[in-house]
Amino acid sequence: MERTLDIPKEDLDAVKKRLSRAQGQLGGIIKMVEEGRDCAEILTQLAAAQAAVSKAAFSLIASGIANCGTDANGLADRAKLEKAFLSLS
Repeated sequence: MERTLDIPKEDLDAVKKRLSRAQGQLGGIIKMVEEGRDCAEILTQLAAAQAAVSKAAFSLIASGIANCGTDANGLADRAKLEKAFLSLS
């Protein structure tokens, strides 16, 4: 059975802030593409958005590691942990 997030509110707020920033960056990137801006500029912004999403994901996993990486009995589940981390690569 899937488990729900059990992460402190301040940690979730930080993740949401990062994701909101990435959302804004993506809107800017779409506008840059539509305007035909320089490819290098677009790629730089894409890398920044990708980094923001990755940091949010790592933060979420780090904060919720006990929840994301345990089985129904609360015991560490190495396979679940590996799967969660590998999903970020």
